[in-house]
Amino acid sequence: MTKTSGYVAITLFSLFFLFTCSAVGEEKRVVQVLRLEGPISPVAADRLDKALRIASQEKAQCLVVKLDTPGGLDKSMRQMVKAMMNSPVPVVVYVSPKGARAASAGVFITLASHIAAMAPGTNIGAAHPVVMGVGGVDKTMEEKIVNDASAYIKSIAQKRKRNVEWAEKAVRESVSITDEEALKLGVIDLIAEDMQDLLEKLNERRINLGQTVAVLKTAGAHLHLIGMTFREKVLQTLADPNIAYILLMIGIWGIILEFFHPGIFLPGIAGSISLILAFFSLQILPFNLAGLLLIILAIILFVLEIEVPSYGALTIGGIIALTLGSLMLISPSAIYISISLTYIIAMVVATSSLFIFVVFYAIRAQFKKPATGLEGMIGTTGVARSRLSPRGKIQIHGEIWNGVVQSKKEVIKKGEEVEVVKIAGMRLVVKKKEV
Repeated sequence: MTKTSGYVAITLFSLFFLFTCSAVGEEKRVVQVLRLEGPISPVAADRLDKALRIASQEKAQCLVVKLDTPGGLDKSMRQMVKAMMNSPVPVVVYVSPKGARAASAGVFITLASHIAAMAPGTNIGAAHPVVMGVGGVDKTMEEKIVNDASAYIKSIAQKRKRNVEWAEKAVRESVSITDEEALKLGVIDLIAEDMQDLLEKLNERRINLGQTVAVLKTAGAHLHLIGMTFREKVLQTLADPNIAYILLMIGIWGIILEFFHPGIFLPGIAGSISLILAFFSLQILPFNLAGLLLIILAIILFVLEIEVPSYGALTIGGIIALTLGSLMLISPSAIYISISLTYIIAMVVATSSLFIFVVFYAIRAQFKKPATGLEGMIGTTGVARSRLSPRGKIQIHGEIWNGVVQSKKEVIKKGEEVEVVKIAGMRLVVKKKEV
């Protein structure tokens, strides 16, 4: 019985040991997934840094970055490239889902990955640099910027052993290719239908991490999606050019309302916050300085119309400047990033209608007959308290006034109704009320 019990104990211990080892091995087979959609911004760079830390701490097999971007900020892109080039964890950039793209900054990020993959029906390219914050630069400066971007992408392609010639063309000639063309030209490593297909094709691949070589064990690995925090969602939303435009207009409205009604505080506070958020959004977008200046000019013209009425001339100029500025706000060279025409029309119509309404009532008030003081008595009706030939007494609003007939030939009898024509000193010039 003792030997039998010993055998049973050894067997149970062996099974427990094998189960524990299997569980540990299974636990290590984790793949972290980060989804990056929209413009490349400081938020995207911070999310990648966080994802790499998590993947390293949890000893993940690799980090898969599902990418779909039209491009974005050069500084953020370089931060992301640097993080991937020095990552202790294999990074797989997967341009996905079908119909997605890796344009502009997305090309640099894809080429910098340890393994570049694309889903069917996706494209990559158009990496010509776009200058942020200005309407344009001189030819010499543009050439310097392009040369710098070209050298940068060539060094990345050489390090990852990818097609250097095509990488340079993507920058200098803005060429763009499909997933199949990218695989054929050696721009990417593989095409995968979905995440499951990607994991199967990544399995057993050897990744050079500098001093070490990692062998991926991704078949059947668990996928852990790294979600966005509330803060990241808010900041990512601000990277939308439509949101930036709306915030800019709200900010301008708020400042104007506070200017004309000081002491309310709420419009000024809301406007200031909106303007700060708008400028944060514009710094990560290829905005055109000329467009922003036209929008500011439009607001100045609207305000001047209220202060110095031009009977619509300044308002018309403001509408034209606002429309052109809105269309030009995002640089036309950024072909994938633009403000929706629907938003532009809505904001131009709303702003123009507001100022047209104000101008209409300002002009109307100028032509309106005074309602108080002596001027307010012109056009009112009274009764002759004595014979007016040409002078006499009249009663208006219960008050007795000295009156004089407008025409010396006209005689107004006592008790007849009179109408005030004008004021002459303290006398009211009147005429007989027409029936």
